[in-house]
Amino acid sequence: MEKKKQRILIAGGGSTYTAGIVTMLLENTDEFPIESIKLYDNFEERQERVAKACEIIVREHNPNVKFSYTTDPEEAFTDVDFVMAQIRVGLFKMRELDEKIPFRHGVVGQETCGPGGIAYGLRTIGPLIEMIDYMEKYSPNAWMLNYSNPAAIVAEACRRLRPDSRVINICDMPICLEEIFARILGMKSRKEFDVRYYGLNHFGWWTQIRDHEGNDLMPKLKEYVKEKGYEEFTPQGQHKESSWLDTMRAAKELHLMEPETLPNTYLKYYLMADETVEHADPNYTRANEIMDRREKDTIEECERIIAAGTAKDTWFASSEHAQFIVELACALAFNTKERFLLIVPNNGAIENFPDDAMVEIPCIVGKDQYEPMSIGTIPTFQKGLMEQQVASEKLAVEAYIEGSYQKLWQSFIMNKTVPSGKVAKEILDDMIEANKDYWPELK
Repeated sequence: MEKKKQRILIAGGGSTYTAGIVTMLLENTDEFPIESIKLYDNFEERQERVAKACEIIVREHNPNVKFSYTTDPEEAFTDVDFVMAQIRVGLFKMRELDEKIPFRHGVVGQETCGPGGIAYGLRTIGPLIEMIDYMEKYSPNAWMLNYSNPAAIVAEACRRLRPDSRVINICDMPICLEEIFARILGMKSRKEFDVRYYGLNHFGWWTQIRDHEGNDLMPKLKEYVKEKGYEEFTPQGQHKESSWLDTMRAAKELHLMEPETLPNTYLKYYLMADETVEHADPNYTRANEIMDRREKDTIEECERIIAAGTAKDTWFASSEHAQFIVELACALAFNTKERFLLIVPNNGAIENFPDDAMVEIPCIVGKDQYEPMSIGTIPTFQKGLMEQQVASEKLAVEAYIEGSYQKLWQSFIMNKTVPSGKVAKEILDDMIEANKDYWPELK
């Protein structure tokens, strides 16, 4: 039977990742046929530059695919099968404040972790819920695959505010790390093994990695991590920014804390907070690295493609970020029954953890549905850490819904990166001023 061609909307069309997602879609039309690709963004100038470059990419790859871009929600969300959401509310300038304000108080400044992640979460909830409503109004049978950070807080907000919506929250960080595992093991890709993993978004552990013959690959990976963390001594592994390399190296110390598993590197910000602050440059953070490299390079490449009228020699290419979202869409559309790490309500998957917690676990994805895999019980160490983090995230969402200063302060206090209630209040008050154009009024 011929597969139905899919109609795709990329929400956050001005993102630095958009060209990679478009390229990935075009390169996989045999498995995932495409009828149309639309871009949607509320920042017209930023999107237009990316869109004009993508228009050339589409024309040269597959001129039969309809391509358009718009800032009008009705036009964007009408007649689509999938919404691939990757919005960044406040752009990188607000990310810079998310990182630098906590550093001023001696606390980890990071995009999705700690006070910066909570601040970003409160900016994202409203616009994402608005997009869900647009989708349900104009394309009620569509799925939203949400990449927008911070995924944990956003997922909790979706659970609370739109519990019956066709939204799946995802993150590519575990996928990126699994590709590193594959290279360490001398394999071509993560597709050559199956994993068991549990946790929260940016807060989890691998408990099992086996090849398709059932051989245990964890011992070899653990030996490598004990010496080198997740750092790769290859051109692919070494070209990354210094902050990224520091995070990969941190896996060595994180593994010592829990040697039976392999850690998600974002645990560094919670379990190595003092070292993170000590070695960071509070005046030049990850946001500055991205603005000076990825954002700048993306803008220049889009302008070059537009000026040349061709993308034949572009460096834009598909990535783990793009691959994950396309493969997930394919599973939902065509019942591939593939295993993915998704952020979903626990509902008993982790037996000794609250049902209403949004956990990141393997799920089998088929036609218009996903089935979480059973994890069983988890150890006290991980359970305690996860309970504290879930409490922080739930308080943040409750603070947004209720307009509660008290609950947002409690959310900051509960976050493991913050040393005291006094420091939490100082950061919160600075964050309120920085986010006055984005957050609801707090009382």
